[in-house]
Amino acid sequence: LIILYKFIMNEINWPKLDSKHLIVYSKQIIEIEEDIFSRGMPVEALMEKVGLKLSCWLFKRKDLLENGIIVFIGPGHNGGDGAVVARELLLKGYDVSVWCPLPIKKKLTQSHLNYITSLGVKILDNPPDPLKDDLWIDAILGNNQKKNIDNKIISLFNKKFDSGFGEIISIDIPTGICPNTGKILFGNAVKSGYTFSIGLKKIGILQDSAIPYVGKIIDIEIDISQKELSKGSKIYLGVQNRDIESIKLLLPPKNASKYQRGRTLLVTGSEKYYGAPYLVIDGALSSGVGVVKVLVPDGIAKSIWKVAPEVIVDGSLSTSKEGNSLLYESLKKLDLNRFDSIVIGPGIGVDVLDWEKCISSLINFKGILILDADALNRIAKSKKGCQFFLDRHSQTWITPHILEFQRLFPDLCGSNNIELAISAASKFNIGILLKGAHSIITEGNPVAWQLYETDENSARAGLGDLLSGFIAGMAASEISSGKKITTESLAKYAFIHSYAACHNSNGSNASSIGVELSKIVRQIKTGQMS
Repeated sequence: LIILYKFIMNEINWPKLDSKHLIVYSKQIIEIEEDIFSRGMPVEALMEKVGLKLSCWLFKRKDLLENGIIVFIGPGHNGGDGAVVARELLLKGYDVSVWCPLPIKKKLTQSHLNYITSLGVKILDNPPDPLKDDLWIDAILGNNQKKNIDNKIISLFNKKFDSGFGEIISIDIPTGICPNTGKILFGNAVKSGYTFSIGLKKIGILQDSAIPYVGKIIDIEIDISQKELSKGSKIYLGVQNRDIESIKLLLPPKNASKYQRGRTLLVTGSEKYYGAPYLVIDGALSSGVGVVKVLVPDGIAKSIWKVAPEVIVDGSLSTSKEGNSLLYESLKKLDLNRFDSIVIGPGIGVDVLDWEKCISSLINFKGILILDADALNRIAKSKKGCQFFLDRHSQTWITPHILEFQRLFPDLCGSNNIELAISAASKFNIGILLKGAHSIITEGNPVAWQLYETDENSARAGLGDLLSGFIAGMAASEISSGKKITTESLAKYAFIHSYAACHNSNGSNASSIGVELSKIVRQIKTGQMS
């Protein structure tokens, strides 16, 4: 496994493979801790380290502490971490109480509880008032939570959260959230303003289903060595906004002509969806690719020059009686291998017979084929289905949201979205961007990227169209460098798009985010060239 890990490390350039980025299952972090303990580190020392680091974070945010703190101490070592925090807060002069909603089972946790009691920390006999403006710290169930818990306890937390009185912080995992799936274990879960992620991020807190509960994720490092990190056989990487600083793109030579800076073809739009092509074009242009050509319905083709005069119309798409675009006649007239990338799908409508006529041309295309939206729906309904992916021997990237994914791969199972995406990518030899609030990018085992710190306001129509065009343009641009690109590049493109949505001061609509995308790409490229 160590040899495999080192090989993967050499293959992955972004982001850095460290404790700030690695995502793990609960079993993996338990194994890491057991290895640390087996080599001589006392359990007590690790608990002290965790508790002190949590306390240091809190001391820098006095506004959270000024109205008092109640620590909910659970039966295990998560409760012990909470007890250490309670002790440190008390020693700094803060008003601290604790409540133990479950019988204490770990000897070390009980010892800490006995000690803080001797120092003067009050142990509450009854549930605290959720309508007071104090801080609650959820240290009830942590990384290994499996057992049921009285829903009254969770309801107490959520009454406080929903009322807006005070703040709630969860240590490691909000009580009630499965650390491996992100799903609710007990019918409900604690809603937190912050979740302290201890050591390594657990995969569950990054899943879309956990978003309403985890709040802002705060990394609490416990100095896990590279030796311990290297024992995993899977490399799942969490990507956050600060990772924009380390992005590097493959650039064409400085003296390259427009034709040597990447050529992409956008196949998009129908009489049903006239707006989609303009957004796909915006995305492609924001990438800085050398040449953008389009196949669009005739009515759109005649007007593109008014809004994007630099775009070349390479043909027009005919229309079925149902208003869907027909691709076959236009595609067969083109030498597709003149292009570095082709995107097909946004707004074209579903016509299965037309898709089946196109298959042979697309199978033989040697560049990167990016399939989105209605292209995926056409595949899902076609006779060949996902066998199409296996018949292609060049790179294929797909960008489904979860419903499109389920239509494509109805028989695939996984406990979370990362597992689902990896399963499909491995089985069909494709790169996948599974779009969601926290999108996932993978080309199969053992590597996946998951975005988080995203902007919930950008979950709007048109962002996917912009993204597909941006991916096509960026892929073509990087291919023109003469170097092979991998799914790591797809992860970068998805992240840059997400970052632009988060940092666009002019709104969350697709058009304004397209302008921001162009600025960010230029800044990245200029920074590399300076």
